[in-house]
Amino acid sequence: MYQKLNSKLINKLREIVGAQHLLTGKEQMEDYSHDENPNFFARPEAVAKPASAGEISQLLLLANRERFPVVARGSGTGVTGGALPLFGGLVISLERMNRILEIDEENMMAVVEPGIITGELHKAVEAKGLYYPPDPASLEDCTLGGNLAEDAGGPRAVKYGVTRDYISGIKAVLPTGEIIEYGGKLAKNVTGYNLLHLLVGSEGTLGVITEITVRLLVKPQHRVDLLVPFPSYRSAVHCVAAIIRRHFRPTAIEFMDRKCLRISREVLGEGISAADAEAHLLIEMDGMEKDDVERRYEAIGEVCLAEGAGDVMVADSPTYQEKIWATRRKLRDSLRAVSPIISAQDVVVPRMEIAALLDGADKIGRKHGLEIVSFGHAGDGNVHVNFLKRNLDEKSWKKALHQATTDLFTLSIKLGGTISGEHGIGISKKDYLPLALKPAAIESMRRIKRALDPANILNPGKIF
Repeated sequence: MYQKLNSKLINKLREIVGAQHLLTGKEQMEDYSHDENPNFFARPEAVAKPASAGEISQLLLLANRERFPVVARGSGTGVTGGALPLFGGLVISLERMNRILEIDEENMMAVVEPGIITGELHKAVEAKGLYYPPDPASLEDCTLGGNLAEDAGGPRAVKYGVTRDYISGIKAVLPTGEIIEYGGKLAKNVTGYNLLHLLVGSEGTLGVITEITVRLLVKPQHRVDLLVPFPSYRSAVHCVAAIIRRHFRPTAIEFMDRKCLRISREVLGEGISAADAEAHLLIEMDGMEKDDVERRYEAIGEVCLAEGAGDVMVADSPTYQEKIWATRRKLRDSLRAVSPIISAQDVVVPRMEIAALLDGADKIGRKHGLEIVSFGHAGDGNVHVNFLKRNLDEKSWKKALHQATTDLFTLSIKLGGTISGEHGIGISKKDYLPLALKPAAIESMRRIKRALDPANILNPGKIF
């Protein structure tokens, strides 16, 4: 189906990117053979580190001519196997293309390369009083190009939205090697088909992003976090609905169950105490006026108590805020510390169905003999349901996991949701895609893929 990278092709790749920017040794390529999902591994035959759209274009033109597969990669923080080279071939690492090209304060836009670390962009624009809201949990490691490929969200999506909402322009190389541009520093644009939003969330299957223009906001001047324990899933979820109905516009509403907080304290030796609460909400408010933020957090606190909260703890100092958010952002690492093999599913349902989803997930875990730990973005209905392997033997794990995952996805869809809120489909969910989408929708996506990538050389084997 695909040609192997022989010595002749390796030499051509070296000519394009330079010998020092082409890796071919097994040890050199180890980090490019996996992402954060421990269940998948695929080794490339070579890794190229281009420095420009022109070099990427040459690589893709060569791939089309010689018929070898190509996978573009950011920093490998995904969890669905989306950046793995299933058929070998070439991995294009965008790590050298990591510059902030411009921060335009007047237009409130930034122009960056895809390899910029998301957290570094945050710091750079905030130093100028500006704000880039999307905040994936892996923001200290993930790249903006990867965020764009997955349409990443994060806790602040409740108020501010996701990556897609802040991308106003792109430059990209299509699978056939053509370089395209769409949009720019524009507040509005309906010029032809929206190629920008076609590429956002396409998981690197339709093009390689080489430059991104992002929209910025004015940085909020004040912020307060509330940590609120509840005696049950249901009371916590009812509180989320009550908060949203009152239009308080919290920045984030995160959900954490008792088990994940217990494991977090076990691993980190500190953090949030689970106490007797079955669930905790971590609620963040921000704004320009201190009085307004205080008024809103006091009102939210009253709603929480009225909905059955055991307490409302206020974090208005950076030290305490960092402590509780560190617990949230390190939850997946904490789970892997006690179970190196986990299966993390990011299902999404209507907000009022989260309690039913969590109750159902617990029943699914008991049915199949699997330990389940849940947390996620209660404010937008996106829950991370994690299956832990622990000491289960491989055969039992695989059988139980497949059955439990099918049951979880079926439940999510029955509740009006779907199988992924922000992690994408990649490898791990492609067999389940027909549960969520009708055949005509899947075939429409296949037609788009065939039109832009007739040789199927860019990130083959993903999504479908």
